[in-house]
Amino acid sequence: MPREYEPMIPSLKIGSLQVKFPIIQGGMGVGVSRSGLASAVANAGGIGVIASVGLGLLTDGLRHDCMSTNSEVLRQEVRLAKQASRGVIGVNVMGAVSDSAKLIETAVESGADILFLGAGVPRLPRSVVGRLNELSTQFAVIVSSLRAMKLIFRLWSKHYSAVPDAVVVEGPMAGGHLGFRKEQLSDPEHSLEAILPAIVAEAARMETDYCKSIPVIAAGGIFTGSDIYKMFSLGAQGVQMGTRFAATVESDASDEFKQSYVRSSKEEDIVIIDSPVGLPGRAIRNRFTEDVALGLRKPFVCPYRCLTACNPETAPYCIANALVSAMRGDLENGFAFAGANAWRVDRILTVKELMDSLVDEFEMCARAGGG
Repeated sequence: MPREYEPMIPSLKIGSLQVKFPIIQGGMGVGVSRSGLASAVANAGGIGVIASVGLGLLTDGLRHDCMSTNSEVLRQEVRLAKQASRGVIGVNVMGAVSDSAKLIETAVESGADILFLGAGVPRLPRSVVGRLNELSTQFAVIVSSLRAMKLIFRLWSKHYSAVPDAVVVEGPMAGGHLGFRKEQLSDPEHSLEAILPAIVAEAARMETDYCKSIPVIAAGGIFTGSDIYKMFSLGAQGVQMGTRFAATVESDASDEFKQSYVRSSKEEDIVIIDSPVGLPGRAIRNRFTEDVALGLRKPFVCPYRCLTACNPETAPYCIANALVSAMRGDLENGFAFAGANAWRVDRILTVKELMDSLVDEFEMCARAGGG
């Protein structure tokens, strides 16, 4: 049924972009969030995000020049998402990948509305730096601490004579690679609720310094509309959610991948793994993760050095191969990244159903004063 009233949930403005609902679908690689999911989220009033990492691995037959293939596929995915949607389409780029600069350049040239830069500090290509203040593409950086935020803004200001248009604060309950040490993941001082207010305050100060609006987006462990309301009460102007969108009909992953979320019905089904990237990661427990935890190696041949921090000679497994296998439904040879609340997923919803439920839950909290 169409809504007969204007929702109470605030809209989100990032630079020149105006989004009906302040909900961003997190970029999920390898291949989980492509044009299908991103366009569905954009059409439902949020920001749909294509994950750029490893897209070349999804093509039939691995080419020798995988980095060029990554860019070619990313260009196609952005084009398809823009054709299929009327809303805002973003691209997530990991600073840890070897071709991050090329992916940023490709995303901008392809007409992406906004880029989300995380997992390190990707260097902007020269072709983009010279036009930063002229581009219609907005830039958001993903951080896990106030210190990281200050560092990135200082580097951008010094080297690019510009600063990011938004900040995504990713807490320790997020899925995938985490910007925390293992011992920090359960430390209350590093929780999203603990780190968010200081970053909101710093963003407000920077808005005065740089004469521009810098909205703060909360991410990591956000599962319900009530969670969104809580983040807004702490000063966030939007939220980023990955897990809920991974388990939707429109998610670009296989049905077997999605069903692994539904099958994980207990908190202990979600585990912390050691990634070859050198960071802890959060995933759904299965035989693959248990083997790795026991120290068993998964032999592989590295098709190309996709991650700057990964040494294929010593890595116990290829994380790109593992993630592609899982996305395709082969969970014997891979695993699914997921947030800390993934065990709460009990069914596969459409993106529209999910967005409607999140907005309704937010409004229930707003009408009850947060109770």
